[in-house]
Amino acid sequence: MRTVLRSIGIYLLALYFIPQFVPGFTIDGGFTTLLVGALLLALMFLILKPILTIISFPINMLTLGLFSIITNAFILYLLTILVPDITVQPFIYPVIRAYGFVIPSLRFDTFFAYVYSAFMLSCINSGIRWLIN
Repeated sequence: MRTVLRSIGIYLLALYFIPQFVPGFTIDGGFTTLLVGALLLALMFLILKPILTIISFPINMLTLGLFSIITNAFILYLLTILVPDITVQPFIYPVIRAYGFVIPSLRFDTFFAYVYSAFMLSCINSGIRWLIN
């Protein structure tokens, strides 16, 4: 029970921080939406993620684990369906110029917005877990 509550708290913090890193990720409903989203996300990662990992094991082996980001994006997509106040929309990163380097503008359509959001959610989740331990 303690692990589940810790997981809900970590996903609550991750859902709080992700709109600040991903421009197309929005949460409209306030703290109750964050709490419901964290609860559902923790339950989906606890129940649905192992099933999807077993089903996608051959593809995951071929891609050396990169396909797990797609399964995380699918779970995030299910979250946006179940909690309508959490949305992921296409977005564009502007041109970045620093110290003689130029990174061109990046345009993320809906699919890649979900993939990038899932990647950032995973990074934030790992960072929070690292800070706790």
